[in-house]
Amino acid sequence: MTGRLYVRDNALPDALAINVATPLVTSPNLAPRQGVSTIRWEQGERRLTPLFWGLTPPWLEVLDHAPHCARAETLDARPMFRDAFQSRRCLIPVNGFYVWKIKPRSKQPYLITHVQRTPLLLAGLWCRYHTTLTEFTDSMALITVPANLWLSPLTDRLPALVAPNDMDQWLHPETDIAKAKRQLTPAPLKLLGAFPVSKHVNNPAYQSPACAHPVGPMLQWASP
Repeated sequence: MTGRLYVRDNALPDALAINVATPLVTSPNLAPRQGVSTIRWEQGERRLTPLFWGLTPPWLEVLDHAPHCARAETLDARPMFRDAFQSRRCLIPVNGFYVWKIKPRSKQPYLITHVQRTPLLLAGLWCRYHTTLTEFTDSMALITVPANLWLSPLTDRLPALVAPNDMDQWLHPETDIAKAKRQLTPAPLKLLGAFPVSKHVNNPAYQSPACAHPVGPMLQWASP
């Protein structure tokens, strides 16, 4: 399950017309319970704003229980996610995300990126919690899907990806829910690469660019 993101200042795809209402939140090691930049459909346009990473519906009593990920297979069934998935979908622009491969005596972190190191758009959903009649907090959770065939030895689940050409269909609240759900599939085998990184990334307080430096070669799919 993805619990860290890698976001540089070039995480927004150049070709996308996005109203940057607030500057992009960047971090080499972005953890849940922090602000993360998201793209939402607002007033007829794509708009970038920061949201709290951890879904906090109004009835949630314990902040530590705010989920930072939601399984695509159960979005329709769980009250925590159902309403948000129907009309409050978002995208999270990143340069990559971290996973941890379980080994006999430890866990090895890997950074997963586009094989050409171009930005990725992660699927998410969001909700609004009103603290007063005029003040509110917006929060989000990533949506995860089963890892594809070659990445499954590293982890069982990965964030769902949305192609730039499909972003408006994903974001628009009037998109048929069945169409939105069909976008939540494992990543194509040739799209993503993964390389091991320093275990310093295990500490969310560690914010050095070295978090994303490879300590081994990139692994990527090679057709048989």
